[in-house]
Amino acid sequence: LLSAQEGGADLITLCDTNGGSLPHEIFNITSEVLKVVKRPVGIHAHNDGELGVANSLAAVEAGAVHVQGTINGLGERCGNANLCSIIPNIVLKLKKETVTNINLQNLTSVSHFVFELMNIVPNSRAAFVGKSAFAHKGGIHVSSVLKDSRMYEHIEPKIVGNQQRVVISDLAGQSNIRYKAKELGIELPSELEFSKNFVKYLKELEYEGFQFDGAEATFELLLRADLKEFTPYFDVNYAKVNVMFDESGNEYSEAVLKIEVNGKVEHTASDGHGPVNALDNAMRKAISAFYPEISKIHLIDYKVRVLGDNDGTSARVRVLVESSDGYTTWSTVGVSENIIKASLQALSDSYNYKLFKSMGKKEPVFQNEL
Repeated sequence: LLSAQEGGADLITLCDTNGGSLPHEIFNITSEVLKVVKRPVGIHAHNDGELGVANSLAAVEAGAVHVQGTINGLGERCGNANLCSIIPNIVLKLKKETVTNINLQNLTSVSHFVFELMNIVPNSRAAFVGKSAFAHKGGIHVSSVLKDSRMYEHIEPKIVGNQQRVVISDLAGQSNIRYKAKELGIELPSELEFSKNFVKYLKELEYEGFQFDGAEATFELLLRADLKEFTPYFDVNYAKVNVMFDESGNEYSEAVLKIEVNGKVEHTASDGHGPVNALDNAMRKAISAFYPEISKIHLIDYKVRVLGDNDGTSARVRVLVESSDGYTTWSTVGVSENIIKASLQALSDSYNYKLFKSMGKKEPVFQNEL
């Protein structure tokens, strides 16, 4: 270190490259180094012991003025020290001034941007910037947050560009429902019994395997249906999916549907790249005969989760569908032992959500009126 100083180094950075040091060791070492060298000291920490952030902050408390790290803690092995946690802790908790002004409100978007560039799913549980960093689930918990968010939030989410989120789940209470309703612009009746009944209904659905965290369009349709503000724009009366493949490598999938709108039935069939795509194509073909707006919807993500580890191929599955019309995105969910039926539920909710948002009470256009 002294040789580096004598050689003209402007800054001396201490490196915990194997990530094995503890915070008190980093603090003591940094303090001792500062007694000897006459140059600014920095810290380069790795996360092999899950202490990259803690070690960096310990060095800063000991007098280090330079911190190395990466956005989202990306790096070899277990990663480098995570700047998305280090920066807000230094600025907000340690009250340190930075050489340049840092706009913390961009922190969450920067984190997500880097994940997107790398084609990595963002860490929902990441401190400060994760989707769940300021999420609240339990009913009593949410009730307290609505009274004073400081009880369960160590900072205001907007300071780091994040937002408070209330999750609808089997732990939900009346406060969760009312919070989400307000967020969606829905006026709820003042009678508490309404929320109790709806919470009970949601818990029954969650027990069956439904999950509304990440499928808020389905939740909104359920709530509006209970308030008599929404009825499905169509009913699927019949569905059949055929799948064929042979030893020559030929594959073929076809879906046949009967969809009813205001007493009129559209009987249609369509093929596709696999059974779900064939089902989606057949639904679009049938529904667009009544609602041309359907053509604007594009499926942008499709996920399947197996529920019940011990049930093998007979297990229930949860299908999450994310859709877009080019302007907004929304997610819906379906659950069944039959993956095709679960997909049908999720797709039906997706189309109904789009129609509700774009049409309200508008009547369908029938083929002979086009």
